[in-house]
Amino acid sequence: MSGLQLLTYLALVVFVVGVAYKMIKISRMPVHLRWDLYPIPHEKGRNSYGGSYYEEVDWWTKPAEITMAGEVKAMSKEIFFIQSMFHHNRPLWVFSFPFHAGLYLSVGFVVMVYLGAILTKAGVAVAAGSGTWGQIVYYVTLISGLIGAVLGGFGAIGLFFSRLAKRELRGSSVVTDYFNLVLLLAVFVTTIWVWAVDPSFSSLRAFIGGLVTFSSTGTLPVITGVNMTLAALFLLWLPATHMTHFVGKYFTYHKVRWEDHPNVRGSKLEAAITEALGYKIDWSAPHIKKGGTWAEAATSNDHKESNKDA
Repeated sequence: MSGLQLLTYLALVVFVVGVAYKMIKISRMPVHLRWDLYPIPHEKGRNSYGGSYYEEVDWWTKPAEITMAGEVKAMSKEIFFIQSMFHHNRPLWVFSFPFHAGLYLSVGFVVMVYLGAILTKAGVAVAAGSGTWGQIVYYVTLISGLIGAVLGGFGAIGLFFSRLAKRELRGSSVVTDYFNLVLLLAVFVTTIWVWAVDPSFSSLRAFIGGLVTFSSTGTLPVITGVNMTLAALFLLWLPATHMTHFVGKYFTYHKVRWEDHPNVRGSKLEAAITEALGYKIDWSAPHIKKGGTWAEAATSNDHKESNKDA
């Protein structure tokens, strides 16, 4: 087993464990401050005009009608088309959209290479004109790999220089923001390079096949090794960066923007709020005293007097 294979196994383990850890950590965070911003997509029959089941007379006596299809539709627009940025920051969207589209296609590319490796191990030819499922996998691999790398590379370059050129972005950017883009650009560029040397991506299938069967991959083209090394390093690095916002997006939308469950007596929400009100305050301000609880701060007259003086 080669060092590159061991590095890839390590990267996969770190990626899965790191992302799982972040998901669990976020899910266990204290109850959020709800935005209660309407329209809320899961409001069945009311989303079109921004309504809520709270508008019903005696709403607490009636079950809320929720449609997950509305949420899936709204989330899909944001995930795949970066809808918010399109409406509020069109110049940056020009680069962000192809960058994310390239990432999604690249994920599909990895899946296709994996399927191709499995088919190859099973004796199915993954090649043009094979007349089998291998032929479909072959062409989908080429399309997703090349288009994903081109779009992703274009977006990475555009986002890199946008951060440098625009003062508001430059002021909020740190070194790792630029490093992330350069690392991903290197992955995209070397993927195109692999195709130039190996137009069928057979060397990548051979490498993945070796990983799946825990066997030797044989001699690989140098650029394939470089590409796989960069991909493994990216997976190792990813859990430690803000690029895991794809994990937080679920919680941001479902548990902050769209969470509108009523706070009723005896509910889990009531228990979570009660727990949060018991947290100690470890900072101070004119309207907040350090050392007390949030319940004490909420019921104290100190903040009222502070606001009155202001």
